[in-house]
Amino acid sequence: GDICEPDFIKQLFETEKVDIVLHFAAQTHVDLSFWHALEFTYVNVYGTNVLVAAAHEANVEKFVYVSTDEVYGGSTDEEFDESSPKRPTNPYASSKAAAECFVQSYWERYQFPVVITRSSNVYGPHQYPEKVIPKFISLLQQNRKCCIHGSGLQRRNFLYATDVVEAFLTVLKEGKPGEIYNIGTNFELSITQLAKELIHLIKKTSSESEMEHWMDYVKDRPTNDLRYPMNSEKMHNLGWRPKVPWKEGIKKTIEWYKENFHNWRNPEKALEPFPVTEPFAQLGGP
Repeated sequence: GDICEPDFIKQLFETEKVDIVLHFAAQTHVDLSFWHALEFTYVNVYGTNVLVAAAHEANVEKFVYVSTDEVYGGSTDEEFDESSPKRPTNPYASSKAAAECFVQSYWERYQFPVVITRSSNVYGPHQYPEKVIPKFISLLQQNRKCCIHGSGLQRRNFLYATDVVEAFLTVLKEGKPGEIYNIGTNFELSITQLAKELIHLIKKTSSESEMEHWMDYVKDRPTNDLRYPMNSEKMHNLGWRPKVPWKEGIKKTIEWYKENFHNWRNPEKALEPFPVTEPFAQLGGP
């Protein structure tokens, strides 16, 4: 079903005796959000509104809204905590920030037990190959170049999938209603460093010139935040910390894509470079 279908969602809560909601459903690809801003707004804001309203009507015990570190906007030095202002710089992040406001209003107005999480980039086996790590892995495994926006100096924090699962289980058990929790990691790589790391592991080379051969620099997207440094002390106080080291996580991820890439439906389409110059404005509806 679709979270943007109120009748379906209402029926779901009436028939399935739902007691806890973990709301992951969203349009999430930043590059695509510049081209499909209204669709992102429709799914991420309207869909969240439909879901939280139905959950409230059904008196669920806890509603966890999964947001993103991107709502803070970029920073070169300031570390974001949960009270930092939201300054989203792209349509995807803006839609997630707006949806947060709707969810939070149910706590303020009704004391409905909502919790909001903001997490770093997640990676690991089973991730759809449009995201940067599986995309670079899959391109390299097909002897194609990594496509890097702009300078490639933008840095991202990467969190392994099982670590983020543990974080959500912790939030379900220990998270306090009405609170926001950063789910972050100190492990940070620039996109160029990420490409070189994957080239080294997949192409078995440490030669700088050979690494450059496997990287293709293209025009940057309209806004590309440099960093999203987050303070996750609040989550640490609940007893959670990331455990999986990068070397272990990325090895498992590379192995999985080697065996499973072609099991995706139409995976080649996900590897195409995204256009980067489309304006936000759209006249047509979603």
